[in-house]
Amino acid sequence: MKLEKIVVASTNEGKITEIKSIFKGVEIVTMKEMGYNEEIEETGSTFKENAKIKAETVAMALSLPALADDSGLCVEALDGAPGVYSARFSGEGPKENRDLLLKRMEHVYNRKAYFESAVCLCLPDGKTFFGEGRTYGKILTEEIGENGFGYDCLFFSEDLKMSFGKATEEQKNTVSHRFRALEDLIKKI
Repeated sequence: MKLEKIVVASTNEGKITEIKSIFKGVEIVTMKEMGYNEEIEETGSTFKENAKIKAETVAMALSLPALADDSGLCVEALDGAPGVYSARFSGEGPKENRDLLLKRMEHVYNRKAYFESAVCLCLPDGKTFFGEGRTYGKILTEEIGENGFGYDCLFFSEDLKMSFGKATEEQKNTVSHRFRALEDLIKKI
């Protein structure tokens, strides 16, 4: 299938930048650039459900193919939390989310975690394609690095042997959950 333009159903600049750098050969535009500024409520209980809600909403509103990602950090010792609530874990902003995670992880020995991403490409005719990916690591005891966004500075990547916060965009994009989900999606379309 040849796609010429895809609208990214997100306002998260970090995600949009990653998607643009990974998804080559297609014009990638944001929903805001296309005049869609509505808040999309994520009511799904899984990353896949939330990605589909966002992609379908934007594809139907704009009559263009839309790509959405829903992703988050899943911590083994917290029974998978923050999970689908990663962006709203503290009810405040990214720094408060990281602070809450560090507080919950105080004195916790098992620091295993993974980032998970589900991406959904929805065509204007309602046909959908999905991709899923994970990247494994552990939660650090303090923020390390200034790069990336969200929880990146607290996540030590098994693949890179460093914090995502220390990794360059190019390094992260070779092993990230979003990269793996997009690669999975590309194979299916």
